[in-house]
Amino acid sequence: MSGKDHKVAALLKGVEGGGHDPHLVGYLRCFNAQRFHEAHDVLEALWLKDRTGPDGDFFKGLIQFAGAFVHLQKQRPRPASKLFRLCRTYLAKYPSPFQSLDVIGILRLANRWGQAAQALGRDGDLLAKVESPKLNLSGFGVRWQA
Repeated sequence: MSGKDHKVAALLKGVEGGGHDPHLVGYLRCFNAQRFHEAHDVLEALWLKDRTGPDGDFFKGLIQFAGAFVHLQKQRPRPASKLFRLCRTYLAKYPSPFQSLDVIGILRLANRWGQAAQALGRDGDLLAKVESPKLNLSGFGVRWQA
């Protein structure tokens, strides 16, 4: 087991999937706590098991969504904008809802945040101006604060 595996296992401690893979639930828990790098790592552990499977691009899109917020935390809006764009490419292949996530809502968020990041140019702290979105499982479970 690598150091990253131990980190992911610790992040998943106490996570119950309730019919969903605990990695997806752990991703949402980390994402909503603004622990975007950890969200990325938790879902990447699931994605690495089956990259070419039918859900591989879905997980890859969510990983890139979290990765974009990692760049925003580091005040790097240009790479964030690029990842928001890539995220949309991967997620657009899936129906909404998919795995109890509102894919259309996430696509809208990625578009809105990507445009805002692009408008900042090279520098700027978008997360200081706007609270990051919250993602939830259940029906149309993407929720965010305006």
